Amino acid sequence: MLKVSNITIKSSARTVISDVSLELAKGEIVALLGPNGAGKSELVLGIAGVMPLASGAVAVNDTFINGAGVQAIRAAGVAAVPEGHQVLAGLSVIDNLRAAGPTLTPPDRQAEVENAFEIFPELRAIKGQAAGSLSGGQQQMVAIGQALVSRPQFLLIDEMSLGLAPVIIDRLIGVVRDLRARGIGILLIEQFTQLALDIADRCYVLSQGQIRFEGSPAQLKSDRQILERAYLGA
Repeated sequence: MLKVSNITIKSSARTVISDVSLELAKGEIVALLGPNGAGKSELVLGIAGVMPLASGAVAVNDTFINGAGVQAIRAAGVAAVPEGHQVLAGLSVIDNLRAAGPTLTPPDRQAEVENAFEIFPELRAIKGQAAGSLSGGQQQMVAIGQALVSRPQFLLIDEMSLGLAPVIIDRLIGVVRDLRARGIGILLIEQFTQLALDIADRCYVLSQGQIRFEGSPAQLKSDRQILERAYLGA
């Protein structure tokens, strides 16, 4: 279980996340929905150790990881895929993947790189190509592959479908479902609400830095006013 307890995150003296708690179990997809500026990306970065927490705690299987640093948090089983298809543009695809496993032994790292290629066989054929020259969809595959090389128990994916063609989105959704079947817990931030609700087991709605709803996708589908109030800031 990944457990986030009453965390607050500040940016430039402004509170962007206020007293937020959520849970993510292995083998489930949890959608995190909300309007732009709600604090969704900051929440992911805070859990992953990129942004410091002003207060609160994050734990993996009852072991606290907040304040441990990005690499230690990854080693503990939590990996983030930030918004924007972020890759090491000047490095080849395979070197991007290799760079993502610094805490692994060389044999283990190679095994995880091969696992990433099994999940994304499209990347094997272009493994020597600079990541910065790839399409947005290919870069997103590399970004997810990087996270997977670190052997995560929990994967935090921010705006996976942003700017991508429908055929690529369908491909990535298939991968997310497969990762859930492998026992990985996935926190998914997604601009397409209906898409997220169709694949999620549970969902949270975040607005103005606070959780406004926690429940099932069916509840949100049946009561659209919950999302409307969140997006309107009500």
